[in-house]
Amino acid sequence: MSVEINNESEIEVEESRMQRLAAFVLESMHVHPDTELGVVLVNEAAIEQLHVQWMDEPGPTDVLSFPMDELRPGRVDAQTPAGLLGDIVICPQVAEAQAEAAGHDLAQEISVLLTHGMLHLLGYDHATPDEEAEMFGLQRDLLLSFAMRERSR
Repeated sequence: MSVEINNESEIEVEESRMQRLAAFVLESMHVHPDTELGVVLVNEAAIEQLHVQWMDEPGPTDVLSFPMDELRPGRVDAQTPAGLLGDIVICPQVAEAQAEAAGHDLAQEISVLLTHGMLHLLGYDHATPDEEAEMFGLQRDLLLSFAMRERSR
């Protein structure tokens, strides 16, 4: 799996942890190992500009996802084809404020946002209560499984 992380923000993040999490999510979702994912971390001004341009909503946001090949999760017996999953843009400044409000650290919030963005790239959404329950349940399960794997390292 090719996961490229580009930190254009002023905030230092654990890029190696992000790499491991992205690979874990892709593997767990049975995405072909030759799939490519881009992650860019930007400041509030940059994400606000993208938020207005692509979502027509004012103000900065925490994460935006830009799908490319519209890949969907595979199965144990049938991985997705290789391709370009897409790009995720995360704003660490917004993530810091959210982490503080949630009572956890920036690394955990970045993990939530990265996983959330990846699920959007794989076709999940949370527009309806059923979709929200499915997506957030899967997000929670992936993050818990990843945390257990990290503890056993």
